[in-house]
Amino acid sequence: MKSSILTLAFFVLFHTSFAQKKDTKADEEILLNIWRDWPKLAATGETDKILTYWADDAIIMSPGQPTISGIKDIRNMIDGSKNIPGFKMVWDPEPISITLSKCRDLAYIIGKNHLTVNDPSGRPVTQDNRALLIWKKQSDNSWKESVVMFNTDVPLK
Repeated sequence: MKSSILTLAFFVLFHTSFAQKKDTKADEEILLNIWRDWPKLAATGETDKILTYWADDAIIMSPGQPTISGIKDIRNMIDGSKNIPGFKMVWDPEPISITLSKCRDLAYIIGKNHLTVNDPSGRPVTQDNRALLIWKKQSDNSWKESVVMFNTDVPLK
């Protein structure tokens, strides 16, 4: 009796652990696909489509800028960026890392982006950044970006 209980307990623990790893890999793959699809979507310039990536209460913190809070302000930021001479933001094709919480309801992605604008003389200037993106799983199991924070990626000297 005792050995069958131990065998059952081992089976339940092993099966649960295996299922969690499988589900974690599936969520990581979903987030990786979102990361890879993002540049194509952003390139369309279609604000409504771009906004589908963000949660309604999302915030963006970028270098030297006030914090942007909520989908309305994110919409204004996206629309406003279209009027900045030479504006272009490019993300590296692959993130540095994707990490999910144990409950798989939050994830953070570390990656790099490259922000280009024209200087006063009209020449493009690019700033390389490192970024932290926090994603929340929604009630429909989709993932939405909740927090984006990036800063200048200063090369080591």
